[in-house]
Amino acid sequence: MSLVDQQPVANMMDEDEVLISADQLPAPIATTTEASDKPDFGPLSAKELQDKRNEFRRVRVPPHRLSPLKRDWLKIYSPIVEHLLLQVRMNPKTRMIEIRTCDETLDAGAVQKAADFVRAYCLGFSPEDSLALLRMDDLFLDTFEVKDVKTLNGDHLSRAIGRLAGKDGKTKYTIENATKTRIVLADSKIHILGTYQNIKIAKNAISSLIMGSPPGKIYANLRTIASRMKGRF
Repeated sequence: MSLVDQQPVANMMDEDEVLISADQLPAPIATTTEASDKPDFGPLSAKELQDKRNEFRRVRVPPHRLSPLKRDWLKIYSPIVEHLLLQVRMNPKTRMIEIRTCDETLDAGAVQKAADFVRAYCLGFSPEDSLALLRMDDLFLDTFEVKDVKTLNGDHLSRAIGRLAGKDGKTKYTIENATKTRIVLADSKIHILGTYQNIKIAKNAISSLIMGSPPGKIYANLRTIASRMKGRF
């Protein structure tokens, strides 16, 4: 190729270099706002997080728990009003305990805690055991029936409930102490109060008794589980 033919190519390259020169590029656009332009919101208090409307809960009291409730009313009333700062009353017409928030209530979840506490007492737990639901966040209530494990009727159902209780309540107390739970036997219904893992262990032991396993075998398994739990902590 001759020098004449190469000259236009060189001129075109020079023009391209001029077109993409950094001096003629537009200035970069700022994409972030200054810190002074950002709104500054302070943290909200627990009282400000609450809805302006009062939260309300009702817990039905079974007929067989009305007399114990009259006797233990002060033990039920005091922690709800003094510690959770809620309002509570017993409605004798509807046989319900009514709980609601007020202006002094600080904890947004206090109403649900109080409802769980009252419900545990109505299921048959003592006020002291039910009070643990207010003090600890990892406790739960579980309820199931004997027929959920095995379909039994008549004398077979009565014998299964007797195996769960044991002589003078020995079997029930053994399961409670080994699994760190509290158990209430209400006819064919079984209520368990404890942590999720402990409820699972107690439920397995109770289910084995319902299915017909001898108590001695259950005791041996519970001893193993108790020693394992003690070593874990």
